[in-house]
Amino acid sequence: MDDIWDLVVVGGGPAGSAAALRAKQLRPEARVLLLDKADFPRDKACGDGIAAHGREELALLGIPDLIADYRPTQRLTVVSPGGTRVSATVARPNHVVPRKVFDARLVDAARALGVEVRRHRVRALAQRDDEIILDGVISARAVVAADGANSAVRRLIGVPATPEKHVAIAVRGYADVPADDDAQLIAMQKEGWPAYAWSFPIGDGTANVGFGMLLPRLRATGLPGREVLHGRLAELLPHLPARDLRAHHLPLSPGRPRLGAGRVMLAGDAASLINPLTGEGIYYALLSGRLAGEAAVLADRDPLPAYRRGVRKSLGRHLRTTDVLARAAQSSGFIDAAIGTAARRKEVFDLLVDVGLGAGTVPLPLAYAVARRWLANGFRR
Repeated sequence: MDDIWDLVVVGGGPAGSAAALRAKQLRPEARVLLLDKADFPRDKACGDGIAAHGREELALLGIPDLIADYRPTQRLTVVSPGGTRVSATVARPNHVVPRKVFDARLVDAARALGVEVRRHRVRALAQRDDEIILDGVISARAVVAADGANSAVRRLIGVPATPEKHVAIAVRGYADVPADDDAQLIAMQKEGWPAYAWSFPIGDGTANVGFGMLLPRLRATGLPGREVLHGRLAELLPHLPARDLRAHHLPLSPGRPRLGAGRVMLAGDAASLINPLTGEGIYYALLSGRLAGEAAVLADRDPLPAYRRGVRKSLGRHLRTTDVLARAAQSSGFIDAAIGTAARRKEVFDLLVDVGLGAGTVPLPLAYAVARRWLANGFRR
């Protein structure tokens, strides 16, 4: 068996790499091991979008220029389920970076700080009073489980999976676009709502395109999932024939995520930290990973309570906001009202972007304004 590690991170995506990076930042002498079942670079089905909040997390991790060679996208167009359209310049630009590139760069940055990286699939876990044993051969004082939506570590510590009603299914591919296309598009669909397609130009003549919907709505169609997802993507974005299509599922945040057990902390998708309004998860992954890495080395006697406090302080109000909004958004009319309000008021557009891609909350006056429009639209119909 190895000598005991101060921190073992399972999963080399944004959450896992952020945890490893932060631990070494704060305690350069800490022994940190990063495990992943794959070699990097490797592909990961995702929308590839990295918003301004995510770039702030990269700066906190000491790698502010990690994606500086990718062109920022300045404009965003959103089409509501009822056809209301709003196009505007975002307050802060977004980036689109393929996960095959982004994740590999994060792992390389962790390795450069002295993190040991190994290819290893975790199959067994035993917790003792002050240490964790993985597969009988790796001993750690703390573990960060960042091994994705199908987290093996989450199952091993007995934390249940996200209920099906909070799970979305998406298909992602790539399409050719003009090299100067710098406008992101989100096109919502009323049929089977909540459901939407997206096109996120990368800046190299290609765009990440995809379509997603809630799993219960997909099953309610009675059709093969591949047929529904591929067909609706082609229907909503007929001018962007997609290639390399891959499906993935997203455990959406229920508002109060389960963050671990014992000395194991769940981060990113493994903790169901995915925005239930947009499916955005990279910012949550970087943030939760950073907080887990901090807790592992600064509160090493009992890291999980410290991690919970950090997540609650950083995301508590926001997650409660998105939970309430996701319930309201089961009505496509609510989203029509919100997008209609954003089309008339730029500050509302900016706030909705902040809620959907960052850690924003909704002031009561705005909530009342959207509710009034929603009710008025309903009475007119």
